[in-house]
Amino acid sequence: MTARVLIVDDHATMRMGFRTILEASGLTVVGEAATGAEAVDAAASLRPDVICMDVQMPDLDGIEATRRILAAAGDHPPRVVIVTTFDRDDYLFEALDAGASGFLLKNAGPEELVSAVRVVAAGDALLAPEVTRRVIERFARPTGPDVDPGLTEREREVLRLLAQALSNSEIATRLFIGEATVKTHVSNVLAKLGARDRVAAVVYAHRHGLA
Repeated sequence: MTARVLIVDDHATMRMGFRTILEASGLTVVGEAATGAEAVDAAASLRPDVICMDVQMPDLDGIEATRRILAAAGDHPPRVVIVTTFDRDDYLFEALDAGASGFLLKNAGPEELVSAVRVVAAGDALLAPEVTRRVIERFARPTGPDVDPGLTEREREVLRLLAQALSNSEIATRLFIGEATVKTHVSNVLAKLGARDRVAAVVYAHRHGLA
C-alpha cells in the first residue's frame, strides 16, 4: 500500500537515508523536519499518514511532539512510528502513552523500517521484538481486574494471543479460524476496550491479568 510519510530526525544524513529507503519501496515522503517543533507544524500542514519520529531532538523532543500532533489532529490523526537509537524503556513507554503506534530501533534493517510504516499505515501497530517484552513486563504491571469490558471467550483468546505479539495470520493458525475472522475479533476487542490500536490492547491485557 502507499502511504504519505513525514520524516522527523535532527540528523540530515539519517533523514536522507530514511527517504531513500522509503521512496525505493513505493512510499511517498511528503516532508522532513529536524526538530519536534518543526514536526508539529509539518504534521498540521502536510497531513501525513505516518510520521517516523526520532526521540532526542533540539527544541522539542519526539515524545512531546507526538503528544501535541495527535492531540491536534482531530478525527484523522497520523500514525507515529518512533525510530530511536536509544534502547531505553522509559522513552518507549512514554511514547506509547503519548499515542505512538510503532517502535523501532535505528539498527533495524531497511525492510523492517518499510514494514513498520506499512503496518501502522494500515491501522495496525508494531513493537520491535527486542523491546516488546521489556516494556510490557516493566511498565504494564497488573493492577487487578477492571470493569468487565464484555469480551466473549473467543475475544479473550484473541486478546491473549495479541499480548504475545502474534500477527493476525499467526492467531488464525493458532485458533484454526480464517484471518478475516481474526480481523473482526481484533476490531471488536479494540472497540470494547476503548483501545486505539493493538499496542494499547496489549498493555490493557497485561495490566488487567488477561495476558
